[in-house]
Amino acid sequence: MKKKTAPDLVKKLKELGVRWIKLGIADIDGVLRGKYLSFEKFESIAKASGGYCDCIFGWDSGDQLYDNVSFSGWHKGFPDVPYRLVPESLRWLPDEPDTPYFIAELVPPEGEDFHPICPRNVLKRVLSRARAMGYEAHLSFEYEFFVFQETPQSAREKGYRDLIPLTPGMFGYSVLRSSVNSDVFQELLGYCHAMSMDLEGLHTETGPGVFEAAIAHAPGVEAADRAALFKTFTKVFFQRRGLLPTFMAKWSNAYPGQSGHLHQSLWDARREKNVFHREGARGNMSPLMESYVAGQVRFLRELCALIGPTVNSYRRMVKGAWAPTTATWGIDNRTVALRVVPGSVKSQRAEHRLAAADGNPYLVAAAALASGLEGIEKKLQLDEPVAGNAYDVEDRLPDERKLPATLREAAGVFRSSKVARRWFGDAFVDHFAATRDWEAREFDQAITDWELKRYFEII
Repeated sequence: MKKKTAPDLVKKLKELGVRWIKLGIADIDGVLRGKYLSFEKFESIAKASGGYCDCIFGWDSGDQLYDNVSFSGWHKGFPDVPYRLVPESLRWLPDEPDTPYFIAELVPPEGEDFHPICPRNVLKRVLSRARAMGYEAHLSFEYEFFVFQETPQSAREKGYRDLIPLTPGMFGYSVLRSSVNSDVFQELLGYCHAMSMDLEGLHTETGPGVFEAAIAHAPGVEAADRAALFKTFTKVFFQRRGLLPTFMAKWSNAYPGQSGHLHQSLWDARREKNVFHREGARGNMSPLMESYVAGQVRFLRELCALIGPTVNSYRRMVKGAWAPTTATWGIDNRTVALRVVPGSVKSQRAEHRLAAADGNPYLVAAAALASGLEGIEKKLQLDEPVAGNAYDVEDRLPDERKLPATLREAAGVFRSSKVARRWFGDAFVDHFAATRDWEAREFDQAITDWELKRYFEII
């Protein structure tokens, strides 16, 4: 939908007989928090803004309230914070006839261009700096996710054990599986098209019932919008069909983790030229792309908490499991953290392979872009690429190239990062680091199955 004024939008939807709308705001974890509004209420906020309880940025993915943040909490009484709809984000929900969906975001404080806590605004802040440098970002997310013949209720009743996958066996890129289940594959393709989050590719991955979906590339924030919508509405799609997907980074040690790789390129301000491309150079990389990738390598450790935001994220980062364990780069090498994909003027790009399926797409994109743009600003030099198995060079790398081993460590490194504070602001860094500390503390209180099996009888 082309950008329209609020009156134009209201008029169009009224003519279509819309009775209510649905909206959603992505919280710190990328979970969409939303509600239905009557058309009358929509009409009033479309022209200005509405109010949303600030608890949606003051609690975790399980609705447990943080005890260590200043933006929201009992000390403030959980007031409303102003939010606004993004008119051009209009989608029509395939399973809900005549119901439009809108992305929403928090309104920046008076005198500010961006809200300091809202993840969508954090990305917009980075993109604004990119534009000031003369660049426009094109991004594309690709997600892996497992699908089970379960419901939310049955999975809970089983304690998330002995779940039945959609299909058995290790069938990566399987024509057999995608043909037998072509109705599911094609329905999902059509569903994504209907919601303006088209897929460039959809196939099976290695593992029972695992899919990989590549979302079509788009400029900056639109690409992250598509990714955020994809993660939620893919769950809607499957659950309405009696199936249950998961985007956990690592749900089982028996199978590889689930990636959320991010493909990136920078274009000139008019979006006419891919400034990453130089035919015949190393990896077809321009000097600017070399500095961009060098920045991502240099600051990957510092910004890892944004890329790996859950305790489970670090279960995926193990040798030989298709996930990087160090800040490395290579040319068309899938064992490194930053893969340079040599291509044409249009297709030259960098792939961020540390990103997992559990990441908040707005913050993953913000981290990737900020580190790369910092590399450009500092004119960082790129060292030699890893050729072959990146896991073999881990022991030879300096400490600053080794990734945090836990979420708690990642949060501490993030909190002390000058680069993070320069690009995202003190308020966001302090808030996000605190939320990750909380997440780690919540895990500390858990008694795991491993502990019970290990100690219950024998000790």
